[in-house]
Amino acid sequence: MAARQALLQECRVTLSALPADSAFSHVTAARLLGLPMSYAMEEDERLHVMRPIVRNRVRLPGVMGHRALHARQVVDIDGLPVVDVADTWVDLGELVGRGKPVGIDDLVVLGDACATRLNARTPLLQRCLSRNRPRGKRTLLEAYEEIRVGSASPRESLARLILTRGGLPEPTLNEPIYASWDPTVLLGVGDLVWRMLDLDGRVVKVVGEYQGALYHSDDAQRVADGYRRDGLEADGWDVQEIWNDDLNGSTSRRATLVRFADALRVPHETLRLADVDARFFSSHAIDLAIQRQMRRTACG
Repeated sequence: MAARQALLQECRVTLSALPADSAFSHVTAARLLGLPMSYAMEEDERLHVMRPIVRNRVRLPGVMGHRALHARQVVDIDGLPVVDVADTWVDLGELVGRGKPVGIDDLVVLGDACATRLNARTPLLQRCLSRNRPRGKRTLLEAYEEIRVGSASPRESLARLILTRGGLPEPTLNEPIYASWDPTVLLGVGDLVWRMLDLDGRVVKVVGEYQGALYHSDDAQRVADGYRRDGLEADGWDVQEIWNDDLNGSTSRRATLVRFADALRVPHETLRLADVDARFFSSHAIDLAIQRQMRRTACG
């Protein structure tokens, strides 16, 4: 809260020195909009400001000026003009690439947050396609394919990416689960929910629950979690917890994938264990790097 108030104050002071057609954009817009930020993005403490391309770039100490060829939708955030959610997602494509702070996983996590807030992901695609060759377009479009509506946190998004890239079916996100014996009784809301038939035609019901340490380590919350888990399991659900350590590092990610595959009765031989590692570069960027290396090898 204190950090946000400090940012708002800094933006208000800077706004008084900005031309009237300016708006806060890029990383600054993401912060003001409350979008999830990667560690690399957090390190950029400059204020990002955008103006139309026909105007001069803003040049002030501590300010990164941008000029926009295409118009952006601007919203009011606590009295500040801020590029809106969908256009900010597209703008962050400019920060993709070697030596820059945004990778494809970051764009998926950001996109999940944007799409969930808008209750649709198509506005992201529409804004991207409406521009003439926006920077990072290939990465944006590749990220868009993995964006889903319904994620409640960045770590939930990451958990979903690990499991689906690894070969598991798509779960539904933050789905209310009602008792099989009484459809008016809510047993809970599952972060990641699967209802499916296994190879033998049996119904499999699995809930993946991300347990953030800040929220779920509290004693009272653990008791509440236990009651909810007991209710779900009594109704035939297999509740699989996901903790932060389960998502960090290749070994932990692969173990998490295998654990969920067992719960869902998915054969191990169908899994793509190598695909669960964190991704920063798009497939296109990786292909280009391989081609460059092959050319160097051939010339050498």
